[in-house]
Amino acid sequence: MKISLITSVYNNQETIAEAIGSVLSQTYPNIEYIVIDGGSTDGTVNIVRSYQDQLATFVSEPDRGIYDGLNKGIRLATGDVIGFLHSDDLYQDNKVIAKVAQAFTDNPVDSVYGDLTYIDKNDPTKIIRYWQSGLFSLKKLRYGWMPPHPTFFVKRDIYERYGTFDTSFKIAADYDLILRFLGKNRISTYYIPSVLIRMRVGGASNKNWKNILRKSTEDLQAMKNNGIGSVLSLLIKNLSKLQQFFIKNLKN
Repeated sequence: MKISLITSVYNNQETIAEAIGSVLSQTYPNIEYIVIDGGSTDGTVNIVRSYQDQLATFVSEPDRGIYDGLNKGIRLATGDVIGFLHSDDLYQDNKVIAKVAQAFTDNPVDSVYGDLTYIDKNDPTKIIRYWQSGLFSLKKLRYGWMPPHPTFFVKRDIYERYGTFDTSFKIAADYDLILRFLGKNRISTYYIPSVLIRMRVGGASNKNWKNILRKSTEDLQAMKNNGIGSVLSLLIKNLSKLQQFFIKNLKN
């Protein structure tokens, strides 16, 4: 089984090398790694090029944001399964992709997902929040539940059947895609009950109040587009984030 991993990056010279190293350190042997740069003007391109002989594909050209970059990567991917690692993120350890591949081998499903920790931007060992996904159900999805998108690995043929990221969304295209796949089209999924991804805090959706408001507006639009959820679902979705801080304290 070939697994395609995609990183979409723009002007992130601070952490891109760590993200690339996290992929290249994986023990699973059949990985196709694709890096899509949006035309960075800092040192990102030079850093990525220093790893180019270890990448399957590297593209650097202007794009319309992270989701456009991820869509480019999906179109270039030839693996059986597609996953994403954002340029601020890290895999929990070097066996994550092996664990994902085993989950697909052992279970006849279209997708798998796991848990995620939010880590301090400057200290990757410091956990800020713990996103414990839990088992999937349509009822939970209707009430605002979602798996952490960076942990969501999906078979490539699902993208071919049901589409890629809707770039009319600037912040919530990942939520729209999850609702479309798991809710509207009822693809099958399997939960890996362990941390797969460490994500640095400070992402676009939570950068400021303007982005938080836009994220909520886009979440509601995604629910409407896919016929799943309501304003109550959005409220529950946002309140559930408080639980992640509590779980983090229990894990420490």
